[in-house]
Amino acid sequence: MQNLEQNYSPLGSLQPSATLAISAKAKEMKANGEDVCSMTAGEPDFDTPQIIKNACIEAIEEGKVRYLASSGLPELKTEIVRKFAQNGIQTSPQNIIISTGAKFALFQAITCLCGKGDEVVVIAPYWLSYAEMIKASGAQMVVVQTSMQNNYAPQQKDLENALTARTKLIIINSPNNPTGAVYTRETLQMIADIAVKSNIMVLSDEIYEKLIYDSAVKHISIASLNAEIAARTITVNGFSKAYAMTGWRLGYLTAPQWLTKRIAALQSHATSNATSFVQYAAVSALQGKADADVLKMIEAFHKRRDLLCKLLNGLSEVKYYAPQGAFYVLCDISKSGMDAEEFSRRLLEQERLAVIPCTAFGAPECIRLSYACSEENIIEAIKRLNKFIRG
Repeated sequence: MQNLEQNYSPLGSLQPSATLAISAKAKEMKANGEDVCSMTAGEPDFDTPQIIKNACIEAIEEGKVRYLASSGLPELKTEIVRKFAQNGIQTSPQNIIISTGAKFALFQAITCLCGKGDEVVVIAPYWLSYAEMIKASGAQMVVVQTSMQNNYAPQQKDLENALTARTKLIIINSPNNPTGAVYTRETLQMIADIAVKSNIMVLSDEIYEKLIYDSAVKHISIASLNAEIAARTITVNGFSKAYAMTGWRLGYLTAPQWLTKRIAALQSHATSNATSFVQYAAVSALQGKADADVLKMIEAFHKRRDLLCKLLNGLSEVKYYAPQGAFYVLCDISKSGMDAEEFSRRLLEQERLAVIPCTAFGAPECIRLSYACSEENIIEAIKRLNKFIRG
């Protein structure tokens, strides 16, 4: 009998998210009564600000529960345009797509731009979902390696060497998951110059924009550098990380209008519109009504980052990158003699400590620790990590 599986779309060959799978395993073990300590969380451990929740409740009570235009609520688009202007990006409501999470915004942008025979350049370490999104489009991923010594910034020669006549897109992510690195203006200008010269699109994932901890480090949107790169950039953002709204599933993008027309058409068939009353609630977030809550969250993350890095300083067997943003620390565990998969599996089995192996992130020698958890959890986690390393 013919193997039917070979006849179907690459969408059917996607792999489940490794981060979600490990987090689910840790939760299952904990539910079964095991003393599990987890450093896997990809979401803030804070509640959504009350003022945003109140706005959502008010929208429901006012009956704002009907279909909206597929591309999004006009009032929210207006606020998004204003928000992008604060980043130095000039856009308009016609260039905005509001979607069910920044993840879906990224997925739609990639699949509307790329297809079979195309190539997409991704900078490692990278968020693992990029690889599967590219696979879903039928395109091929081309990886540009970086190093801790260079703050995980791509080098010009490496990026130029990765480009071919088939390259359609470069994906960047700053602040970065899993490294926490924030690209400098010089790095972004280098990427922009290459993209403009080669007439290639850039997809900029800025979901962790607000989570930066050092006053000397600033978030810069690549589309703000000049008109030439702005015309070639899709900028994606959302509400999950900055406003602790992961479960609300709301994201957005701005892109050239020729592309947003394509994305709007795809979304109209895929999901219709993002949840109506969630969009009304998001208006209050972008109007700054929850800024005080966001600031408190950032201050807590800053304190936790410093604590985690201080504790890691005592582990000579672990080499780590001190993050400038997001809420992750990337640790090189190659001195253990194990790859990330084996290290993480044995760590969970022996010490009941759950971490993320970064094989699927393009860093098979590294694990990711999330500090989106309490200080007590961080202290206990490093105790268990230390015990495991020392055998």
